[in-house]
Amino acid sequence: MQTADEIFENLSFDEAKLKAFGFERDGKNYCYRRLLSDGQFEAAVEVRQGKLSADVIDRDTGEAYTLVKVAGAEGAFVGRLRGEFEAVLRKIAADCCYPEVFKSPMAKRIMAYVKDTYGDELEFLWPKFPKNAVWRRKDNAKWYAALLNVKKDKIGLSGGEYIDIIDLRINGADIERLVDGQAYFPGYHMNKKSWITINLESGISEEEVLPLIDNSYRLAKK
Repeated sequence: MQTADEIFENLSFDEAKLKAFGFERDGKNYCYRRLLSDGQFEAAVEVRQGKLSADVIDRDTGEAYTLVKVAGAEGAFVGRLRGEFEAVLRKIAADCCYPEVFKSPMAKRIMAYVKDTYGDELEFLWPKFPKNAVWRRKDNAKWYAALLNVKKDKIGLSGGEYIDIIDLRINGADIERLVDGQAYFPGYHMNKKSWITINLESGISEEEVLPLIDNSYRLAKK
């Protein structure tokens, strides 16, 4: 069984969807209960400050039934109960959450700008690479930007921490002028003669990035 942390990794909760699903407001938190195993147990789920915690509760004792979280615990009953519990968590993830892979302030501002300006949402095209997404033009389906969360050393910086980057189309003559090894890099996983990568956590400003997005959008029409 996947843990709750694994199931809800890179997901954020939509409060309206939590309410529609059946969560009840308790102060600033949301609580949900679902009967399991013909009513002998129940899933007790709480969302507190955007974080989910969940347990299986034995309704006779009121105590948490911890065996469902023990990887080595076996047996038909435990396996069936564990499967019911996981199904509840996966249903909550599917119905109440949205992806939030990109958490840097600049990435969030860019996502809002693209949606407001072009009406486009990020597309996560590769299940095996959930931290990679693209924006495409509606008229010809060409990519004009890719937003990725990668380790620093993937683009030539030192360190193994993850950072948000964006790949953009660019006029070839501008690449050499911009690449500085700190904010601007040759296109990551792209044609380095016509794409550039920007480190969104380098302190770069909106005034620099947004015009480059607009230019990339125009170039994708050709």
